[in-house]
Amino acid sequence: MPSAVATHSHRPTTKVVPKSFKSKKATKGALRDQAKGKVPNERGQRKTPHQQVMSKFDRRNQAKQRQLAKHKEHQKETSVFSGRDGAPRIVAVVPLCANIDVSAAISHLNSSLDIESEVSGAGFRVSVDRFKQKLQYVPVNRDLTACIDAARVADFVVFVLSSEVEVDALGELIIRSIENQGMSTLFTVVQDLDKIQPAKARPDVIKSLASFMTHFHPGQEKIYSLDSRQECSNLMRSLCTTTPKGINWRDQRSWMLVDEVQWPSAEDGSTVLTGVVRGKGLKADRLVHVGDWGTFQIEKITAAPLPTKNRKEGGMAVDATEGENILEVPDEDQDDLADLAPEEVVMDDVDAEGDVKEPTSKKGVLLDDHHYFSEEEREEYTAPKKLPKGTSNYQAAWFLDDVSDSESELDDEEMEDAQDEDIPAAPEDGMEGVANKEPTEAAMSEYPQSEMFVEPNEDDDAAGLEAYRARKRDEAEEDKEFPDEIELHPNVLARERLAKYRGLKSLRTSPWNTEEDRPYQPEEWSRLLQISDYQSSRNRSIREALVGGVAPGTRVHVHLKGVPRDLEKSYTPSRPVTLFSLLRHENKKTSVNFDITHKEDYEKSIKAKEELIVQCGPRRFIVNPLFSLSGNTENDVHKYCRYLHPGQSAIATFMGPITWGSVPTLFFKRTIPDTENGEADVPLQLVATGTARAPSTSRVIAKRVILTGHPYHIHKKVVTIRYMFFNREDVEWFKALPLWTRRGRSGYIKETLGTHGYFKANFDGRINPQDAVGVSLYKRVWPRSAIPFTGSLLEEGATVVQNEAMDEDIQ
Repeated sequence: MPSAVATHSHRPTTKVVPKSFKSKKATKGALRDQAKGKVPNERGQRKTPHQQVMSKFDRRNQAKQRQLAKHKEHQKETSVFSGRDGAPRIVAVVPLCANIDVSAAISHLNSSLDIESEVSGAGFRVSVDRFKQKLQYVPVNRDLTACIDAARVADFVVFVLSSEVEVDALGELIIRSIENQGMSTLFTVVQDLDKIQPAKARPDVIKSLASFMTHFHPGQEKIYSLDSRQECSNLMRSLCTTTPKGINWRDQRSWMLVDEVQWPSAEDGSTVLTGVVRGKGLKADRLVHVGDWGTFQIEKITAAPLPTKNRKEGGMAVDATEGENILEVPDEDQDDLADLAPEEVVMDDVDAEGDVKEPTSKKGVLLDDHHYFSEEEREEYTAPKKLPKGTSNYQAAWFLDDVSDSESELDDEEMEDAQDEDIPAAPEDGMEGVANKEPTEAAMSEYPQSEMFVEPNEDDDAAGLEAYRARKRDEAEEDKEFPDEIELHPNVLARERLAKYRGLKSLRTSPWNTEEDRPYQPEEWSRLLQISDYQSSRNRSIREALVGGVAPGTRVHVHLKGVPRDLEKSYTPSRPVTLFSLLRHENKKTSVNFDITHKEDYEKSIKAKEELIVQCGPRRFIVNPLFSLSGNTENDVHKYCRYLHPGQSAIATFMGPITWGSVPTLFFKRTIPDTENGEADVPLQLVATGTARAPSTSRVIAKRVILTGHPYHIHKKVVTIRYMFFNREDVEWFKALPLWTRRGRSGYIKETLGTHGYFKANFDGRINPQDAVGVSLYKRVWPRSAIPFTGSLLEEGATVVQNEAMDEDIQ
């Protein structure tokens, strides 16, 4: 039996809809609408060969090509070490504890492969016949400068730990400094592990040391024991077969570890440095930077092959070359040692621009790019007249000041109503409500000066000011919302103390008038290197170093010109000396910028203009950097920071030689050792790290000061402000500056009241009685020049006397 009975129904209509036309050649718009944004995934839609679906044979062929390219690149990286005359692998042995014997550590490594060699305090070479490689050890003492210099040119860094003594503050400083400057492949060994008794406690010591090293380097899970011949042999195998990781900024330049220094016998002779060229090709046209000696020109580069044994001569060591083999000499394209532009060119430009005079006849503060109230004709304040409604400006000229229209129906009550209508209490309207002229002067004021405003007594006003500022000091300790706020003394004229400051409607978009800064800029500012396109100039300088020069792996004599003779007295063969070839223009001075990040280990804040020791690449300087906020702004104006607090990042700026590329930078600060804890602290701390950024002389660092006032009397949007200025002339001078409050209100100065700096202000909305009214002023601060650093980082007296101008300068 069927479950349901079918029912009959009629059509709702008799209209017949014809079928739509089906076109096979639709328009592009119709196809786009039909797809509804879907992207086809068919094979036929893939245009490039990389988008085509490859067959199994093509995939295998592509993988084989990648493998061959990687193998060829590996051979190219290790070709400098291969062959009888190949370069040795540089191994820096760095002790981290006080009881480490570096010579004994090297002897353990050599004895594991039965290498007989005398261990000296200076760098020396050993030949590893088993792996057909050569190693060059660079043993250093627990000296921060020597450790950093050795690790900078090392292919492998070996940290030596002690099984009995913990790593002290100096050891941790060495680890952090080497890590942050850029480091190649790292290995860690432990010394005197057999002295740990009982023997079952030794694995725990290894585990503890591995945990300590992974805190700094997470990849250091293996700790080699120097007391085990098998582990020393494994470490030697790794040193001879592992491809060094390298350092990016170092591989972009030519560098050399100096093996020998030959001092000239005559005054005008050249100093000869001997070593193996590494990195890129060494060019005689480029300048070279030698350790802490400075920057010099190359006179010539000659070959310096090692003496080889000739079998025909009975195994005697003979020199393979007769005479001097000159590899490269400089030509007319050689860089000079000048770091600033010629002064003659600058003087011509200055004369062409005309005399620059400091504006002395201005009547108001500079706001953006205009001095308000500073026209040639004096602006006389004209009181508004009582005029009938609909009176034009031409008709108003016929109404005298002391005569009013007798037929005017405008009385006091209507004026009060008109005032209420002209000042809308809507904060979302912005400045439109207060921008229009209001006829409040024509009507009765809410608090006329003759009735409501009473000139305060000087003693009472001074006592109130002291109590107000004491309360603000407590608020500043609890909430640091206004780090740029300053307090003016009542007897100091604000227009004289803040003569260099100006106002800005917007710190990010308002134009900065550079003509006002010319009287205050440093003398050498116009002679600095100007770089219009940093990226193109950097790429051109780096590509230029890729070709030409003496090939890497060649042992050469580098003859330098103009090396001071007094350096011979301070030269110590046991300390490593490095030579780095500078790229084009890297000796020229400009306004350099660095990304700087406060280290978490240093708990104190770093004050701007404070003396720091900076290491950028192979060079060290004594600087007093300026800190400013990072980011890109429309007007290239950046706010100056007085302090760099822990955990913060900023831009450090000073005048120094340019460094192409992103080079790691270290910031050291000399501190007073704290002996209260009973531990010997290091008188030098790594307070910040950074990276070189694009230099710019057009980057404006604007120092901001904030003058705050207290609302004394509030009536709707009209407020009487006190304690911001202390005389009538200052209010008139800064009258054009916009006002703001802590809660986001904005306003402007309307008129002055009395002679003690009180003034009336209009705001875009009602303000809170507990709110603070502020005004922002900006001044351009100029970076200071860097001084080359010489000597050891931890030696007493290696720094210069701190400049007295390091203190905060409000002028």
